[in-house]
Amino acid sequence: MDNDSRPLVIAIVGATAVGKTTYAIEMARCLDAEIVSADSRQVYRGMDIGTAKPDRAERAAIPHHIIDCVGPDDEFSLAIYQELARAALAQIIGRGRQPLLVGGTGQYLAAVLEGWQIPQVAPQPELRAALEQLACEEGAVALHTRLAAVDPQAAAAIMPDNVRRVIRALEVYEVTGLPISTQQKRQQPPYRIETIWLQRERAELYARIDARVDMMMESGLLAEIERLRASGYGWELPAMSSLGYLQFRPYFEGLATLDACVQRLKYDTHAFARRQMSWFRRLPNLSVRQM
Repeated sequence: MDNDSRPLVIAIVGATAVGKTTYAIEMARCLDAEIVSADSRQVYRGMDIGTAKPDRAERAAIPHHIIDCVGPDDEFSLAIYQELARAALAQIIGRGRQPLLVGGTGQYLAAVLEGWQIPQVAPQPELRAALEQLACEEGAVALHTRLAAVDPQAAAAIMPDNVRRVIRALEVYEVTGLPISTQQKRQQPPYRIETIWLQRERAELYARIDARVDMMMESGLLAEIERLRASGYGWELPAMSSLGYLQFRPYFEGLATLDACVQRLKYDTHAFARRQMSWFRRLPNLSVRQM
């Protein structure tokens, strides 16, 4: 590594609410750095509270990239993210500054840090609708079984309840005739990588998650969702079906109390934090920082 002349990219990763934003901003001030977000929800405009975006002061202090890129009803994919991230990293390096890749979306992080070569297959709305209907009628497991028949490797890597990823894998297969797993090659990135994994004890992390949810509610999360719904954004959109928003659908439909939905968001965020960790373990040149 001492003879490696490639520019350095520092990745700061960790579960939701672990403290990535504060840590990254402090590091950015020390290193004259810019931050490239690796968060699948912070790309959406108008979705600020539920995604825990850095606030205006934080974004004014340190340049941030890949935040507020698209509307809640716009198409956004892993391939689009990877292209934006690579461009942002190249621009920051070109300015002679230090890039920090910061976030908790494991797939986004891996795509950049592991150099994924992602199949360039455009969305197929009719095919997606048909597969979504199949999942509704026969269940997510039936859809996953269909994927396992044509691409066992991809099926082994995707949980059956992750319907969106299952559909994408089937979509790529139907369009190209080749399993997505055979098309997801890797190429060494054009930079050195150091990955810092921020960790806290589980009980402390869960307490921070719960406190963050309470703060979101105090900051107007419910009003934010009401504005989004009034603007015509439906629950079927990937943005609106994401963590922090979908949990409130039963409240708006009169099927659950607000307190019950808030508690559901806390539980679901605990579960999400556990799933995030399986991605972080695989990232390159990993070191752990206990918070």
